[in-house]
Amino acid sequence: MNLVIVDYKAGNVQSVLFALERLGVQATLSCDFETIKAADKVIFPGVGEASSAMAQLKARNLDKLLPTLQQPFFGVCLGMQLLCQHSEEGDTDLLGIIPLPVKRFQTELKVPHMGWNQLEQLQSPLFQGIAEGDYVYYVHSFYVPLSDYTIAQTSYPEPFSAALQYKNFYAAQFHPEKSGPAGAQILKNFLDI
Repeated sequence: MNLVIVDYKAGNVQSVLFALERLGVQATLSCDFETIKAADKVIFPGVGEASSAMAQLKARNLDKLLPTLQQPFFGVCLGMQLLCQHSEEGDTDLLGIIPLPVKRFQTELKVPHMGWNQLEQLQSPLFQGIAEGDYVYYVHSFYVPLSDYTIAQTSYPEPFSAALQYKNFYAAQFHPEKSGPAGAQILKNFLDI
């Protein structure tokens, strides 16, 4: 399998690479158009702040390429948020692939939402072998509301989208690469799609 991780200097690529290696899978890090277009599957990790990440994508013209991809695509954490329309973080226009907003948590609870939390309402082959209530690892201050594209949810304290699917684009707000056996199973399931 030709698996490419989009390398745009705003992703937690090393931890994703290590998680894939634990599954016996080698991936290529690239921001090259032809390499990404030729991939069987694409993983799009992200950490940091939305406007800075979008600036990195635009500097490489990846904001033009990524929405055109047809192969299975998996956005992780900020990578999920960047697939959406607009973020309240820095009032930032995003890639516009999934027609949803990204909102700041308004809660008495500590923000960022950091640590282990449960998955609920699982609705995708991405969660084959994952049980309702399994725990995954989060670090985020912004969230995507529930929608028709939500394929899993978590509450903090109100429910939000833990994962999305829109056409060939899958995305997780949590970090599967840091989520132990459940995260490894989710990565494996994406590779099997």
